[in-house]
Amino acid sequence: FAQFGSDLDASTQQQLSRGVRLTELLKQGQYVPMAIEEQVPVIYCGVRGHLDKLDPAKITAFEKEFLQHIKTSHKDILTAIATDGQITEATDAKLKKIVTEFLASFMSA
Repeated sequence: FAQFGSDLDASTQQQLSRGVRLTELLKQGQYVPMAIEEQVPVIYCGVRGHLDKLDPAKITAFEKEFLQHIKTSHKDILTAIATDGQITEATDAKLKKIVTEFLASFMSA
């Protein structure tokens, strides 16, 4: 299906491109489960379009480094997600800021 990319409109091409990145994000190592509160920020990055301009080959490295960053510098976000069971407006605002700042430093590295 993706081989007919030139025949598709921009919106469809963008959806396919995002799908490639989301597929990479969702890959997990065998016997290496992730806690829900760790999965949520990673999936948030992909679903909200923050990774649309990132090379799909770099998604795994981004995921690893971003999770490490969240665990060490923003543990409050993980606690809030685990406690609330959802992304509240306050958590969403914090997460957006964290992702934007981290992505800028990740892409410049």
